[in-house]
Amino acid sequence: MKTGFNFRQATLLVVTFFALVLSTASAADDDRPLPRILVTGEGSVDLAPDMAILSLTVTRQAETARVALDANSSAMKEVQAAMTSAGIEPRDLQTSGFSIQPNYFYPPQQPSGKREPPKIVGYTVRNSLTVRVRDISAVGVILDKSVSLGVNEGGNIMFTNEDPSEAITKARVKAVQHAIDKAKTLAEAAGVNSGQILEISEQSYSPRPMQMMRSEVAMGQSAAAVPVAAGENTYKVTVNVSFAIDQ
Repeated sequence: MKTGFNFRQATLLVVTFFALVLSTASAADDDRPLPRILVTGEGSVDLAPDMAILSLTVTRQAETARVALDANSSAMKEVQAAMTSAGIEPRDLQTSGFSIQPNYFYPPQQPSGKREPPKIVGYTVRNSLTVRVRDISAVGVILDKSVSLGVNEGGNIMFTNEDPSEAITKARVKAVQHAIDKAKTLAEAAGVNSGQILEISEQSYSPRPMQMMRSEVAMGQSAAAVPVAAGENTYKVTVNVSFAIDQ
């Protein structure tokens, strides 16, 4: 009985050992990375802008902060009223910056080496207004009015699109197709076939306009003399795609 018991125990150990070996081998096979092709696809779409964003600043200087502020406020009120009369809605007008800064005079150093402390000789008040112009053809008129009414600093113009989602979707489709074409080319060069998509991810996309222009606005300068070209905005999408290899 003892010998039979030992034989059965040994047999069980052998069977268990081979089961563990097969299980380990199977697990090792499962852990091996599948042959795959990794590619990056890019797609872009150009779109004519349908909106312009202007940055306009009124700057006034005076001996006192009160006088400078009053002069600035008066000019900015006229600018805002002109924007409204030009058809700009209140939602498209936003104060983007405001500051009151003292102006200093720095006395020259005396022969003795002593230097007097700087003195405040006046104040500068700046008030910046961001304007969304939904009719690009009106940009020149609006610039002309704003300069005539006291805008004497700024002049940044950015052309953008109110809703670029359709353009971005088209760019995504182009990016994926580009990735598929690249995978096929790589597979053919390697003598294999590209299989099903294992993974796909969007690395980045930029809904912001790619083109920006700047016009310097100066007192007395007519907007008609300032060239304004809207051009096109480019929306770009990048995707990473993993394909299985069918050998």
